[in-house]
Amino acid sequence: MKNNFKKLQFFLSIIFFIFSLLIFLFLYRQINNNNQKAEQSVVEFTSKANQLDQIKVLNRSIGTIKEEKSLLETHFAQSSDIVPFLGTIEALALKAGVKAEVASVDASKDIGVLGVQVNTSGNFQGLYKFLTLLENSPYELEFTSIDMQKESGSGVLTASTVPAKSAQASNWQTTFKIRLLSFVQ
Repeated sequence: MKNNFKKLQFFLSIIFFIFSLLIFLFLYRQINNNNQKAEQSVVEFTSKANQLDQIKVLNRSIGTIKEEKSLLETHFAQSSDIVPFLGTIEALALKAGVKAEVASVDASKDIGVLGVQVNTSGNFQGLYKFLTLLENSPYELEFTSIDMQKESGSGVLTASTVPAKSAQASNWQTTFKIRLLSFVQ
């Protein structure tokens, strides 16, 4: 009987050992699976965080580019909206202290250039300042002709026959024919 009791204890201990081994293997596999899932989640999280950072950088770049884009667009006049260009001419005339009137606008579709004739009047210094402001405007302009004449009581004199002192005090009439080269159709 003693021998049977030891055999029974031995079998029970073997069964307990096998049962413990099976539980250990089951838990080991579960832990490995969880570790793999955690590593995969960390990799996914890192990639999503990198994508989010790239999106933030892209949004900041777009914000910076919007400012530059609006500045760049001010250098071009579009055929659908040439009013800002004409407004710029009139604003420059006011800044120079001369009176300006847009006499004609010619938008030729063949060459992609906008032709504008501007009649101005004022003193010589103001007209010269207006010309300088036009040359330095954000638009790319080409002056095709400038006709400058001095107004006098007895008629109109040309610029070459007027002395310098009287040129500053008297009233001048000028016709500018301008071609807008930065014209987008």
